[in-house]
Amino acid sequence: MLSLVKLIIAVVLAFLGAAFAIINDQPVALDLYFVVTRMPLSLALLLAMGLGLVLGALVSTFYFMQLRKENARLRRQARMAEQEVKNLRTLPLNGR
Repeated sequence: MLSLVKLIIAVVLAFLGAAFAIINDQPVALDLYFVVTRMPLSLALLLAMGLGLVLGALVSTFYFMQLRKENARLRRQARMAEQEVKNLRTLPLNGR
């Protein structure tokens, strides 16, 4: 059942992508500062979206790596604090 749903979604997305490409087939000049190229508007938009997706994934990867590092540091601190509490509980009390 799940594979049928995935197939239906893939077909709908392919249909929408084809419709998008057909509607936006006008050529546009893309000036990349060092080279000027002409391509269909739909391709230029897809390339821009793909580049944004890749750059966003790259930036978020670095962010999540920092979070994982911070999480590991906090776990070490928590283990050390738990060990200190355990050691303090086992110390004998000086009774007066």
